[in-house]
Amino acid sequence: MLTDAFGRSFHYLRLSVTDVCNYACVYCLPHGYQKPAAREADLSLEEIERLVRAFAAIGFWKVRITGGEPTVRRDLIDIVRAVRGVSGVRRVALSTNGHGLRERLDDLIDAGLSQLNVSLDALDAAVFARITGRDEMAEVKAGIEAAAARGIAVKVNAVLMPETVAGFDAFAEWVRALPVTVRFIELMQTQDNGVVFLRQRTSAAALRDRLRGEGWALRARAPGDGPAEEYRREGFAGGIGVIAAYAPGFCDTCNRLRVSRTAKLRLCLFGDDALDLRPWLQRDDQQPALLEAVRAQLRLKTAAHRLHEGNPGATEHLAAIGG
Repeated sequence: MLTDAFGRSFHYLRLSVTDVCNYACVYCLPHGYQKPAAREADLSLEEIERLVRAFAAIGFWKVRITGGEPTVRRDLIDIVRAVRGVSGVRRVALSTNGHGLRERLDDLIDAGLSQLNVSLDALDAAVFARITGRDEMAEVKAGIEAAAARGIAVKVNAVLMPETVAGFDAFAEWVRALPVTVRFIELMQTQDNGVVFLRQRTSAAALRDRLRGEGWALRARAPGDGPAEEYRREGFAGGIGVIAAYAPGFCDTCNRLRVSRTAKLRLCLFGDDALDLRPWLQRDDQQPALLEAVRAQLRLKTAAHRLHEGNPGATEHLAAIGG
């Protein structure tokens, strides 16, 4: 298994397949997706297969397909099927905004999808529309409920802002009968969202206190878990999570590496490093050289991000690398 200089082991690959998104969330792409004048091609299906096979060879058993919005790729089902077909991959997850989820759900499950992360910042349609630029709350909610009914492990992501905190009671009541985990994620600064960050940032500390005061108990971490704290409460089918990116020790349990849609290896979501892996993805016999490059790059991984310093690294916005 791959380990770094701080004793952390890595088994989780977050793979972005596009930077395109069809939403315009205020904290990420408030003006919608803006296509650059010169845009490098996304990873091909063949390159994705080679990449995942290489990472699986060194113990990576979980792969999350991210974006942008992955469902804008017409070959998404083929991507899920190819990733699930790699020997050693036990879990294939997808991060999505939920647009058209119900219509794609059967195909995604048939292809081998086992876990979904769906962005849903509010259960109030008007608030949802203000945050995302799309009047699709009911559609996204229905897709989540359909996935849970099919037995897919579902995590719902809500960015922690005043409007989402105001909707906490609605989320808590929703998970009383629905076996999903709603995770409130601290708003993180990027190069592009400085104004929104200053105006909307909300600390996770008050939410933690509220959860404990209302009888929610912190669940023990399971193998493969990320940095989220998950809380459970007697009588509730689902749970509430908190991802406190600014809390001390947040990076201590890091277990993931990221690869962008253009095959750039990123050691941290908010790092400056970016190693181009594409030259080693053109032939099957390049796998040993690819793995050596990954191992060498991992020696540069730092102990933690620098968000506390107001430094988001090279991350323009979350759609650029997959959050």
